[in-house]
Amino acid sequence: MKTHVVSSILLAAFACAQVSNNQPTPAATSAPMKIGDITFTGTLRDRLYVWSWFQPATGQNQYTYSGNYLRLNLAETFSNWDWDAEFSIPFLLGLPSNATDPAPQGALGLGSNYFSANGGKQNTAMVFPRQLFMRFRGLGGSDANKLQIGRFVFLDGSEITPKDRTLATLKRDRLSQRLLGDFGFSDVGRSFDGVHFSSSSSSNDFTFIAAVPTRGVFQVDGWGWNRVGFGYGAYTHEWGTGRHAADTRFFVLEYDDWRHILKTDNRPTAVRKTDTENIRIDTFGGHSLHAFTTNSGVFDLVAWGAVQTGRWGTERQRAYALDFEGGFQPNILPKLKPWLRGGFTEGSGDKNTNDNTHGTFFQVLPRPRPYARFPFFNMMNTQDGFGALILRPHPEITVSSEFHSLRLSDANDLWYSGGGAYQPWSFGYTGRSTSGRRSLANLYDTSVEYRTTRKITLTAYIGCAQGLAALAQIYPQGKNAQFGYLEFLYRF
Repeated sequence: MKTHVVSSILLAAFACAQVSNNQPTPAATSAPMKIGDITFTGTLRDRLYVWSWFQPATGQNQYTYSGNYLRLNLAETFSNWDWDAEFSIPFLLGLPSNATDPAPQGALGLGSNYFSANGGKQNTAMVFPRQLFMRFRGLGGSDANKLQIGRFVFLDGSEITPKDRTLATLKRDRLSQRLLGDFGFSDVGRSFDGVHFSSSSSSNDFTFIAAVPTRGVFQVDGWGWNRVGFGYGAYTHEWGTGRHAADTRFFVLEYDDWRHILKTDNRPTAVRKTDTENIRIDTFGGHSLHAFTTNSGVFDLVAWGAVQTGRWGTERQRAYALDFEGGFQPNILPKLKPWLRGGFTEGSGDKNTNDNTHGTFFQVLPRPRPYARFPFFNMMNTQDGFGALILRPHPEITVSSEFHSLRLSDANDLWYSGGGAYQPWSFGYTGRSTSGRRSLANLYDTSVEYRTTRKITLTAYIGCAQGLAALAQIYPQGKNAQFGYLEFLYRF
């Protein structure tokens, strides 16, 4: 069965790549649809997922399902303010009904998460407002100042889009949403209800946000709130001279969780049940991106880091995370435009369950998938040494292959996955004990993205995880897994 699943995805990816060789000319950009003075746009995304999770003792680890959404957006702009209303209609078809095992094997892929979060329904849909805000410009007599009130989407690290193309791509793909994001890979996503103030010039930006995250991510009903809130402030500066372009940010993030539910950490269950105190975590961090243009090609450097203090219920929070990356776009093979990249990411783990200190880095409300394309891990208690090769044989085609060597930062802590609160009664992160094993997996994956026109994009992805000692401890029946999908995206 596993061989059949992998073969099917590979054939689909190959077919997509073959079609890509036709290299059609992109269609001319058409004007957006107008309803009076209101601009109407939309997005339809259809995905077919194929899962072959690590082999459990019982349960359904091999399955397919369809995850889709339709988004409709209405917007109107006036002289010094505008409004936006975007409605999302997620619909999930054919979810697996038997893809959850008792701990430690747990959820057997994201199909289990969707099924559990939607009341055990295999087919489910809903409509809700993804964005609903008013935005005022020119506050205090300056066009740089903007105030947004209502429901909106925000991606931390994306406050400024650099003018340099390499930096803009790095910021989008390797920096943004590490701590705050819309969980856009899921078929529902999340938004934030609150206020967002920014003061921006061509090279500087001050951003301040106070908000609560909406429900969603796996639950199709995205109307309500979670009993969680955050405040975020950041300063970003774009700089550099001549052949050196750079982008630097400093930020502070306070997160408060006053849901009295079971926390996910490495303490015994009996101890965790008695800890109903709130979580309040302060995160201080920053990044610096650099691109150097030389006669041989373009070199890039990425540095990102954060430290955390505060309270994890009855324990104090003391944690950190870091990411260092480098890349090179050589002037050779101009028809392929290769980009070689590599780096190391670490999120701290907890060394001792009895010292009244929680040392696991908490990733808050991120979009984990850009950094874990096969989403069975995140930055928490994880060391990730990775390499990537990106090829761009045509302006409309991108082929990206990655390798990740994954191990736990601390053997006394758990293997974590997830992306933060999405229901009042679900913590948002899961953790599995590996009984002291640190080596998690080697991940090999490839994606092909083909932008057939300016409105249509086709994507194929396949990832193969070679489980190591930690996964062999949890899944002795089979420590390897595969995951893939085919995607059709249409913007109108």
